[in-house]
Amino acid sequence: MVEDETKKVEEVKIEKNEEAKIEKNDDEKSVIPVSEEKSIIPVSDHKDSADEKAIVPAPAPAPAPAPAPELEKKKISGGSLDRDIELARLEQEKKLALVKAWEESEKSKVENKACKKLSDVESWENRKKASIEADLRKIEETFEKKKAEYAEKMKNKIAEVHKLAEEKRAMVEAQKGEQLLKAEECAAKFRATGNTPKKFLGCF
Repeated sequence: MVEDETKKVEEVKIEKNEEAKIEKNDDEKSVIPVSEEKSIIPVSDHKDSADEKAIVPAPAPAPAPAPAPELEKKKISGGSLDRDIELARLEQEKKLALVKAWEESEKSKVENKACKKLSDVESWENRKKASIEADLRKIEETFEKKKAEYAEKMKNKIAEVHKLAEEKRAMVEAQKGEQLLKAEECAAKFRATGNTPKKFLGCF
């Protein structure tokens, strides 16, 4: 880019120098000396008549002036200046277009990079959630198994306790029956002998 701009500047300088030389030659050719011709009319020395007058012819009309070289210079120099301005404007527009294209490219890169990172984050989140949910299901299954095992153990313990309680109830009932039977036998003896118990319920 820098080399192209340097070449363009050198070409513009060379063109300006050539135009200046051409304008100088045109100025030298356009300068034409104009000699003023004055017609000299001899006046007669004879003064025969007082009414005689010297007749002087009217001067010839001046030739049309040549176009001023300064205007041509201005016109040529103005065209060159306009061309330089136009080249500068085009160069500036080209630079702005390049800058805009670079900006759009960089923005697109940033957007794509951010989208990729967001996608990675979302994938990581989904994997972690799935892993945690799987662990939770395993723990729940383990708890369910342990709960069933504990429930079975508790049921067995309850059944065992109930069995022991029934056995104890049976023993109490047996002891009760034996003691009632003994009381009835003692009472029958006392009735048969006519004796009274020395102690209240002392037959035991």
